[in-house]
Amino acid sequence: MGQYVAPIRDMQFVLHEFLKVEEQLKELPAHAETDADIINQVLEEGAKFTSEVLFPLNHSGDREGCKHDAQAKTVTTPKGFKEAYKQYVDGGWAALACDPEFGGQGLPVVLNNSFYEMLNSSNQAWTMYPGLSHGAYECLKEHGTDEQKRLYLPKLVSGEWTGTMCLTEPHCGTDLGLLRSKAIPNDDGSWTITGNKIFISAGEHDMSDNILHLVLARVPDAPEGSKGISLFLVPKFLPNDDGSVGERNPIFCGAIEEKMGIHGNSTCQMNLDGAKGWIIGQPNKGLNAMFVFMNAARLGVGMQSLGLTEVAYQNALVYAKDRVQMRSLSGVKAPDKPADPIIVHPDVRRMLLTAKAYAEGARAFSSYVALQIDRELNHPDEEVRKEAADEVALLTPVIKAFITDNAWIATSEAMQVYGGHGYISEWGMEQYVRDARINLIYEGTNTIQSLDLLGRKILMDNGAKLRKFGEKVRAFVEENGTDEAMSEFVTPLGELGEKVGKLTMEIGMKAFQNQDEVGAAAVPYLRVVGHLVYSYFFAQMAKIALEKKDSGDKFYEAKLQTTRFYFARLYPETAMLIRQARSGAANLMALDADLF
Repeated sequence: MGQYVAPIRDMQFVLHEFLKVEEQLKELPAHAETDADIINQVLEEGAKFTSEVLFPLNHSGDREGCKHDAQAKTVTTPKGFKEAYKQYVDGGWAALACDPEFGGQGLPVVLNNSFYEMLNSSNQAWTMYPGLSHGAYECLKEHGTDEQKRLYLPKLVSGEWTGTMCLTEPHCGTDLGLLRSKAIPNDDGSWTITGNKIFISAGEHDMSDNILHLVLARVPDAPEGSKGISLFLVPKFLPNDDGSVGERNPIFCGAIEEKMGIHGNSTCQMNLDGAKGWIIGQPNKGLNAMFVFMNAARLGVGMQSLGLTEVAYQNALVYAKDRVQMRSLSGVKAPDKPADPIIVHPDVRRMLLTAKAYAEGARAFSSYVALQIDRELNHPDEEVRKEAADEVALLTPVIKAFITDNAWIATSEAMQVYGGHGYISEWGMEQYVRDARINLIYEGTNTIQSLDLLGRKILMDNGAKLRKFGEKVRAFVEENGTDEAMSEFVTPLGELGEKVGKLTMEIGMKAFQNQDEVGAAAVPYLRVVGHLVYSYFFAQMAKIALEKKDSGDKFYEAKLQTTRFYFARLYPETAMLIRQARSGAANLMALDADLF
């Protein structure tokens, strides 16, 4: 079904020319030896694995789905998934960016990020099985005991065991303060956990030898609400001291959810019937530990949508060049054919360029944030680590919400290119739309991300993190403001930076009078900030392209034209969004609920 070719040339442009990662990594002792050759080799090998092994399983996995055996309480993944996972593990891919102390290869997050884009383009549903394990690894690495790290981390790093996050319950989703799962202490230091969880991605499957569930529950006498939540490690099979798999733990899949997309991933209802677990971190401090996992997952969902945007764009482009329909309005372009290829039509180009621009903007954005994570984790200067951590915290909700919003737009446009064939399943495009729509919802809906950005990340610190990012934007504008060739990019970037500052102050003042003003403005506000980020990165990429446009490499011409399209056709959305954000809460809250 269709095709996927990893966009290595653009990845290399982002890593080597835009971010200059080799120079940046030399400042990080853990990654000082990671040079361009290593990066390129990993990208090339990753491209082979994803296009040759995973992509052929995407459409068939969607059609087949997962099978739940209620009597045996097992889940079977689609044909080929288990074998592909073995190749993934045998190839060392699971260990790529993990700590060598636990068997990892110690490569930077920014490189692993590019590999995960390829994984998600080729098969998002499959990628969720190993993808969630990275969050479990990070959570245990930061908050686990030495014994937990010794026993579990090497298995997660190798890929022999996988991980999940068990948060949601039937009566509560985002509001985790309402959860009811209970944990009772045992004499041996373990806990007995009882409860029901839903929407657990990769909760049960046949791809790995064991599954490590990270479960939120309440201990006896815990405070009400989110301050009374603890985090527990609950293995599917209890491990023996030597790391081998022991007896079955009573945490079972009661059913798998029938959902609109990602059919190849088992989204499970999990029942804990007195399962044995071990606390991670301190009692009643579980959300603090779980946020490590949740933030990793939010970044991961952004990468899922970048992957879908790229693969949908690629296939729509191939179709647009091949499909003939009508003649060009400006005259015949293919006189040897009965009609012209549809790529000659302006609106088909608009749809293709929308997907192309959103893919390239997301690639630059996500790679930038991944590099900041590397700096946060490894830079020898504490102040640099703190600044990087602040920037990652600010931009994480934007990555999750803005990239997933844009993927919904881009995959829909790519499907539209196909006309009637777009919603016929054999072409594969409607699967990308279905999969993309889910990404706006899970791991915290995009409204929750917007509230997090505006309420917690910006207003709570009086805009300090945002101002630091704004200073980078202003410095770039000032540095390039007199360059006439850059004016078409720098001028709108500078204007938007000023507008974001004023809008933030205005919303903050309104919020003193009425907190609903934050909820009313949050969603359009996040998209405005998203466009500020994309404008900043596109302007920087345009500067590089302008410097190299006479090199003879058509890549730079394409980058310039894509950037011009972005500023002409996508950036203007900010004017409407700012007006929406400023319109206030009254137009939303004035209507009595009984009158809806």
